[in-house]
Amino acid sequence: MPTGPQDMTNRTAFFISDGTGITAETLGQSLLAQFENIHFTKLTRPYIDTPEKAKAIVQQINAAAAKDGARPIIFDTLVNQEIRDIIASSQGFMVDILSSFLAPLEHELKERSSYSVGKSHAIGLNSNYADRIAAVNFALDNDDGARTHYYNKADIILVGVSRSGKTPTCLYMAMQFGIRAANYPLTEEDMENLRLPSSLQPHRHKLFGLTIDSERLSNIRHERKPDSRYSSYAQCEFEVREVEKLFKRENIKYIDSTHFSVEEISARILVEMGIERRLK
Repeated sequence: MPTGPQDMTNRTAFFISDGTGITAETLGQSLLAQFENIHFTKLTRPYIDTPEKAKAIVQQINAAAAKDGARPIIFDTLVNQEIRDIIASSQGFMVDILSSFLAPLEHELKERSSYSVGKSHAIGLNSNYADRIAAVNFALDNDDGARTHYYNKADIILVGVSRSGKTPTCLYMAMQFGIRAANYPLTEEDMENLRLPSSLQPHRHKLFGLTIDSERLSNIRHERKPDSRYSSYAQCEFEVREVEKLFKRENIKYIDSTHFSVEEISARILVEMGIERRLK
């Protein structure tokens, strides 16, 4: 018998850092994704840089342990040992992400790491910072077909039906890879004659399509506009079918985003399109 949502185990996961928490959250999320039969309540707690903040987090961890009846999982990139000791006094199970990776690297490289707070995201030392911010701003400015006259500056343009995952994918590629990604939603009007919008015609070589399971799309749209034609299964099935026809006719590469995370979608797009990340 297949496992249903009601059969899932519920656990809480904390991503704790004395910096932004990006490293703890990114690596922690990737690890938790391997456990499909467990539902995780995920809580990110950045800038835990004083004993007082650490003690407050311990209370949250212990409350989660009592609620779940199981130890919360703690992914941390804490440097200050005093703060780590306070967090370790909680009822959680700690996974020190940085030391797990740095210790074997230090052994192999025969060199001690700096292991300093915020090192991997330090603006002053990160030559990629300006590229990252520019890419994020580009994704926001060129979201949802709002502007099309900057498409000549785009590295890639994602196309697909509304709510197929274009915006989060664009933002992820911008943030993680420095890719200038725009996105254009294909509307019912575009599908009536099964044509590629004129604003996209000059940029065919930059287009990449996202499609999605019709039932999944209906559920997503229902959260935004319940009981509407927009969210009905019939409408979603029509749009997905027509868009996939368009992709095939226009020879546009595409993937089904239904069962992939935004990280997987982004990685697959870059490989398919042969795009090199700007951030090294």
